[in-house]
Amino acid sequence: MAERRHPWLRIVLTNAALLLALVGLLGLGVWYYFFREEEATYKLDEDHFKYASIGTENQDGIPYWIWMILPRVFPEKLPGPGGYTSLGLTWEEGKEMPVGFTKKTVGFERVGINCAACHSATYRVGPRDKPVIFPAGPSNKFDSQAYLRFLSACASDPRFNADNLLQQIYYNHKFSMIEGLLYRYVLIPQTKKALLKQQEEFAWTNSRPRWGPGRIDPFNPVKFRVLKMPVDDTIGNSDMMPIWNRKAHRGQSLHWDGLETSLVETIRTGAIGDGATKKSINLSGLERVQNFITELPPPAYPFAIDQALATRGKELFVEQNCSSCHAADGKRTGQVIPVDEPGLGTDGHRLAMWTKDAADKYNQFAQGYPWAFHDLRKVVPEGYQAVLLDGLWLRAPYLHNGSVPSLTDLLNAEDARPKKFFRGYDVYDPAQVGFVSEGAEAARVGYEYDTSLPGNGNQGHTYGTHLTPEEKKELVEYLKTL
Repeated sequence: MAERRHPWLRIVLTNAALLLALVGLLGLGVWYYFFREEEATYKLDEDHFKYASIGTENQDGIPYWIWMILPRVFPEKLPGPGGYTSLGLTWEEGKEMPVGFTKKTVGFERVGINCAACHSATYRVGPRDKPVIFPAGPSNKFDSQAYLRFLSACASDPRFNADNLLQQIYYNHKFSMIEGLLYRYVLIPQTKKALLKQQEEFAWTNSRPRWGPGRIDPFNPVKFRVLKMPVDDTIGNSDMMPIWNRKAHRGQSLHWDGLETSLVETIRTGAIGDGATKKSINLSGLERVQNFITELPPPAYPFAIDQALATRGKELFVEQNCSSCHAADGKRTGQVIPVDEPGLGTDGHRLAMWTKDAADKYNQFAQGYPWAFHDLRKVVPEGYQAVLLDGLWLRAPYLHNGSVPSLTDLLNAEDARPKKFFRGYDVYDPAQVGFVSEGAEAARVGYEYDTSLPGNGNQGHTYGTHLTPEEKKELVEYLKTL
C-alpha cells in the first residue's frame, strides 16, 4: 500500500543506492590509483638493503615512467653520457633499479631512494673493470646534489609536458586509458610542480660549495625542509660514512660530530632525511636494515699486503698512540675529540651547522608516535668522533669532509697535501691507498674538489706527519689490514 501511495519513494531509494554505488566505485578507484600500497619483498638481507623501500616514495617518490625517460628527454642536463650512471648510480646485472633506488606502488609505481644510495661503496681495479659493490660502505660516486639539480632542471624546461613525456614513454610502455589520463592530467603536471617546489626548498645550496660525489650536507636539509627552521649560512658538507660492522661500534658516538647516540634513531633520522614522513616511514624495513649492518663485516683489502711491513706498522700504530683513538679497545675510540685539541684542528664548518636548538626541535619532531626521537644532541665542546678504522682502505677520501684523497696524503704535512683533486672516480690506487684522483680519466668522470673553498679545508689531523718516509710506509701497510 505504501509503495502504491508513494511511488517516488522507491525511485528515491533506487537512485540513492545507485549514487552510493557510484560513490563507492569512485572511492575505490581513487584508492586504487592514488593510495594502494604494494612493494617488493627480498629474501636476501643484502638485496633488502639495496632495493627495499624505507618510506620515501609517499612524499618524494617520482612516477616510475617519468623517472625512466628523463635522461632520454633531457640528456644535455646530465654531467655526461650514460644517463643516470653519469650521476654516480651503479646498476647490478639483471636488476631493474640502480643500487639505493626503490620501486614501490603507492597508487601508481613510484621511484624513491633508500639508505644504500649514500651507503654503498664501489671500487674497480682498472677503468674497464666492472665495479665491485660493497653494501653499507661510504658512497664515493653518487652525487646526490647533482641528481636533485638534474630533476629540477628537467622540471624547469618547457619540454617537461604531457605531450613530450608521453610520446617518449609510449616507446617502452602502453598505458591503459585510465593510466594514460592519469599521467597526462595529474601525474605529469603534479610531478613538475613538486620538483619545482623541491628546487625552491634547496635553493640555499646555490650559495655554498658543491657537495660533489660521495658527499652530502646531511642535516641542513632536515633543519630547513623538515623542521622548518630559518635558513642560515652554515655549511655542513661531509663525506659519506660507512655503516657496516655496527656491533663493533656499540656505545660509540654516531655521525661525525657525535650528534646521536642511538643506532635505532640514527637509522630513522636517515630515513626522514631521505624523504620519509612520520606516517610513511617503514619501521619494520629499517629494523631489518639495522640487523644487516650490525652483523655485516667490513671488506678485506683486496690487494697484496707486505706482512713484514704491516707487522712493523702495527707496532707504530701502538707506539704513536694511534690505537688510543682508533683501535677497538682504544680509550677514546668512538668519543668526540674537541676540534681545538692540538693535532686535530680540522675544518670546523660541519660543527657550526648543528645546534642545540636543532637537536631539541628534532627530538620533538615525532612526539605522539611510538618511535619518537629522544637522543639527538649537540656535543660541547665541539669536535669530531675518533672513529674505529674498520675497512679503512675503502673510506677514501679522508677526514670528515673527504678533503684528503689518500692515506699517503693524510700522513703528509698540511701544506704538502693536494690542494685540488678529483672525487667520484672509483678506480683504486693501491700505492697511495685511495682512489685515483688525478689524470685525464679522473677529470672526465669526477668532480674537482677545491680545498680553498669554505668547508673544504684539508688542514688538521697532523698525527703521524712527523714520521720518516719508511715509517709512514710501514704504518700505511698496517692500515690496509684493518
